[in-house]
Amino acid sequence: MTEPRCAAISATLDDPQAGTAATAAAWLALEQPGPWGRDALTQSRLDPALGAELARRAADAGVRVLLIRRPGRHTDAPGAPRRVYLATTTPGAARLRAGHVDDPAGLLDLDLGALARGEDTGFGSPAAHPVLLVCANSRRDTCCALLGRPLAGELAAERGEAVWECTHTGGHRFAPTGVLLPTGYAYGRLDADFARLLLDRAAAGHVVTDRCRGRSTHGPAGQVADLAVRELTGEHRDTLAVVGETAHGVTVRHDDGRAWHVAVTTRELPARPVSCGATPTAPTAVSVTGVRPLVPAGG
Repeated sequence: MTEPRCAAISATLDDPQAGTAATAAAWLALEQPGPWGRDALTQSRLDPALGAELARRAADAGVRVLLIRRPGRHTDAPGAPRRVYLATTTPGAARLRAGHVDDPAGLLDLDLGALARGEDTGFGSPAAHPVLLVCANSRRDTCCALLGRPLAGELAAERGEAVWECTHTGGHRFAPTGVLLPTGYAYGRLDADFARLLLDRAAAGHVVTDRCRGRSTHGPAGQVADLAVRELTGEHRDTLAVVGETAHGVTVRHDDGRAWHVAVTTRELPARPVSCGATPTAPTAVSVTGVRPLVPAGG
């Protein structure tokens, strides 16, 4: 009998998604057609030495690097310009710039520290629309390929360069998964209609909390706190910032001066494979135990 896939197990157990997004102050997405290995930056048609150096510099700066490609046949035209997206996820000042490089080695000239701090690196030009990156890295997890690739293909046929396949974003068991740029909000258990809604709402500057794994700007506790305040207040604009985060409590502040203390706790979930073929382990989940107003509007 075939073992159930990790995404099916997770859905059956109704695993909580909030607080599971990758943590990154900024994102760099580089177009790299062709097959991707498990460690895509060093196991693709990208020069492996370049990929390793880019990964090292990005990790030092708090930037997450993804490879992206157009859905469909994985052809690679040597020397063709590559699409690049740079996203800074700073709350209230999220920015997405798009451009092309003829040689990916030129990305080593970028000041990734400045990107992470929310500064303009001067690369490219402002993107015309938000971008949804859908994980489709089969060598990292089967569910991402079986569920992510068809979804990305359907959406890209309608939305063009607003949707790309991408490499590992974490959270295989929530496949199909996606990251919205520039805000860095991550989502799981996507379907085509919901993904269309995400893109439409993002274009209007709205944050969707349903199926949201969290904003990559924050750690797990900050991610669940941000979403909890949004659920409590109905705030859908990019007006909330996490200004204090510990393992037990988070302070969330609104642009209008309001603030909340969000109490959180971490619990262990029953053991299960968190990726297809992996040995069952017990993941943890961060949940909210209370939300307390600190500062009223105008206070």
